[in-house]
Amino acid sequence: MIGRLTGILLEKNPPQILLEVQGVAYEVDVPMSTFYNLPVINERVVLHTHLVVREDAHLLYGFASDDERVAFRQLLKISGVGPKLALSVLSGLSLNDLAVAVASKEAGRLTKIPGVGKKTAERLLLELQGKFNVTVSGSTSRAVSTQSGDVVNALLALGYNAKEAEWAARQLPADTNVSDGIRQALKLLSRA
Repeated sequence: MIGRLTGILLEKNPPQILLEVQGVAYEVDVPMSTFYNLPVINERVVLHTHLVVREDAHLLYGFASDDERVAFRQLLKISGVGPKLALSVLSGLSLNDLAVAVASKEAGRLTKIPGVGKKTAERLLLELQGKFNVTVSGSTSRAVSTQSGDVVNALLALGYNAKEAEWAARQLPADTNVSDGIRQALKLLSRA
C-alpha cells in the first residue's frame, strides 16, 4: 500500500495531478479541496494517499490531510459508493460541511453534489452517522468560515486578487457549499 507521497508537482489537470517522486511520476486523483491548496508547478508536495487496485487498473488518490483520507475511506465502505463518488463528495463539501450535514441529517445538502441522488444521500447520512466528531450547534460558524476560506482559495488559484476573492466570498449565502460558492462567486466577479 502506498500511504504517502512526497515529490515535485509536474502537472495540474483537475482532478488529476502528476507528482514526480525520485524519478517516477505518479498520476494522482485529488479532491478539489486538496487541488485548490496545491502549490505552483515544480514545487514540493506531500500527499496522504489511498491505492485502489482493480482488475484493469491501479488508481492512486491523494489528500492534503490525513482527515480527508480517513473520510474517503469511510465513504468507500458504504455500499454503492466507489472512489469517483467518494472523491466527488469530498470535492463538493469540505470535511466540516460534510460532518455538519451528517450530524444535522441534511440530505438536501448532499444531493447538490454531482452523482449523489436522494437515495444515495440518505444512505450516506445513515452510514456516516456517528463517524465524525462534531456538534451541530457549535460547528455551523466553523463550517461557514471553512467554506468561505475554500472559496477564497479557489478564486486566488484562478488568478483573482485577495480583495476580490474575499469580497465575493462575503456575498455568498451562509449555507452555500464550496462548489456552488465558487460558481456563484465567479458570476459575481464577472459582473463587477
